[in-house]
Amino acid sequence: MSQIETILTLIAQKHLGIETLETRKSDSLDFHDTAVWCIRDALEAAFKAGAEVGASLPKATESEIANS
Repeated sequence: MSQIETILTLIAQKHLGIETLETRKSDSLDFHDTAVWCIRDALEAAFKAGAEVGASLPKATESEIANS
Protein backbone atom coordinates (compact mmCIF):
# COMPACT_ATOMS: atom_id res chain seq x y z
CA MET A 1 0.00 0.00 0.00
CA SER A 2 1.41 3.41 -0.94
CA GLN A 3 1.91 6.17 1.60
CA ILE A 4 -1.10 8.13 0.34
CA GLU A 5 -3.34 5.02 0.39
CA THR A 6 -2.28 4.35 3.98
CA ILE A 7 -3.01 7.94 5.01
CA LEU A 8 -6.41 7.94 3.30
CA THR A 9 -7.36 4.61 4.89
CA LEU A 10 -6.38 5.86 8.34
CA ILE A 11 -8.45 9.02 7.83
CA ALA A 12 -11.45 6.97 6.65
CA GLN A 13 -11.16 4.70 9.68
CA LYS A 14 -10.73 7.48 12.23
CA HIS A 15 -13.18 10.10 10.94
CA LEU A 16 -15.71 8.14 8.91
CA GLY A 17 -15.83 4.75 10.61
CA ILE A 18 -14.99 3.05 7.31
CA GLU A 19 -12.86 -0.07 7.71
CA THR A 20 -11.36 -0.14 4.22
CA LEU A 21 -11.43 1.91 1.02
CA GLU A 22 -11.29 -1.25 -1.11
CA THR A 23 -14.37 -2.05 -3.21
CA ARG A 24 -16.07 -5.11 -1.76
CA LYS A 25 -18.95 -5.40 -4.28
CA SER A 26 -21.62 -5.20 -1.60
CA ASP A 27 -23.87 -2.20 -1.10
CA SER A 28 -23.88 -2.65 2.67
CA LEU A 29 -20.07 -2.58 2.70
CA ASP A 30 -19.38 -0.04 -0.06
CA PHE A 31 -21.96 2.67 0.72
CA HIS A 32 -21.99 4.60 4.00
CA ASP A 33 -24.34 7.06 5.67
CA THR A 34 -22.01 9.70 7.12
CA ALA A 35 -22.64 12.93 9.00
CA VAL A 36 -21.45 16.12 7.33
CA TRP A 37 -19.27 17.04 10.33
CA CYS A 38 -17.45 13.70 9.96
CA ILE A 39 -16.89 14.39 6.27
CA ARG A 40 -15.59 17.87 7.12
CA ASP A 41 -13.19 16.42 9.72
CA ALA A 42 -11.96 13.84 7.20
CA LEU A 43 -11.41 16.48 4.52
CA GLU A 44 -9.54 18.69 6.98
CA ALA A 45 -7.34 15.76 8.04
CA ALA A 46 -6.60 14.94 4.38
CA PHE A 47 -5.72 18.57 3.64
CA LYS A 48 -3.37 18.74 6.63
CA ALA A 49 -1.75 15.42 5.70
CA GLY A 50 -1.20 16.65 2.15
CA ALA A 51 0.36 19.87 3.40
CA GLU A 52 2.70 17.93 5.69
CA VAL A 53 3.77 15.54 2.94
CA GLY A 54 4.24 18.42 0.49
CA ALA A 55 6.33 20.38 2.99
CA SER A 56 8.62 17.38 3.48
CA LEU A 57 9.35 16.94 -0.24
CA PRO A 58 12.52 18.44 -1.68
CA LYS A 59 11.93 21.79 -3.38
CA ALA A 60 12.44 22.01 -7.14
CA THR A 61 15.41 24.02 -8.36
CA GLU A 62 15.00 26.89 -10.84
CA SER A 63 16.48 24.75 -13.63
CA GLU A 64 14.06 21.88 -12.89
CA ILE A 65 11.14 24.32 -13.03
CA ALA A 66 12.42 25.85 -16.28
CA ASN A 67 12.81 22.41 -17.89
CA SER A 68 9.26 21.26 -17.05
